[in-house]
Amino acid sequence: MKPLKKAVFFDRDGTLIIDKIYLNDPEQIEYLPGVFSALSRLRDAGYVFVVVTNQSGVARGLVTLENLHEIHRRISVEFGHHQIHFAGFYYAPYTVESNHAHRKPNPGMLIAAAEEHGIDLTASWMVGDRGTDVEAGHRAGCKTVLLTGIEDESTIDRIQPHHVTSGIPETVEFILSHS
Repeated sequence: MKPLKKAVFFDRDGTLIIDKIYLNDPEQIEYLPGVFSALSRLRDAGYVFVVVTNQSGVARGLVTLENLHEIHRRISVEFGHHQIHFAGFYYAPYTVESNHAHRKPNPGMLIAAAEEHGIDLTASWMVGDRGTDVEAGHRAGCKTVLLTGIEDESTIDRIQPHHVTSGIPETVEFILSHS
């Protein structure tokens, strides 16, 4: 039996790319500062990467599935230029009210990725900019990092991420020093 892999699960908008609120135009993808060099360090440390993203814009008719897939394809290609590869892109095209198992804060996307790619959730991290990301990580059994900017102090106190950072470069420093 193959040993399980350690992974970093990333939210997409506000974590790897600038959050454009219901991004539907692949031409508008903008990457956050330092993501390529930071993920290269995690790759070199043996982590695999998975994107897990809520996409209620699909259910609302604001984002087409065709464009969503093209956005993910382009992100994959751009990271590939830096020798960074994603094991998968998982998305939840459900409304906030749906409580679907794959919509964060539920852990369905993380669990599905772990089963499909042989990932050890307890050796893995969930990184995102919202409380729902942290809650999904906790529910899946991962360690968690919250990026600052969206959530207020009371939410941070309630969800209790393992660490709070201002961006992906600082996140990577923390993960590498706590692995």
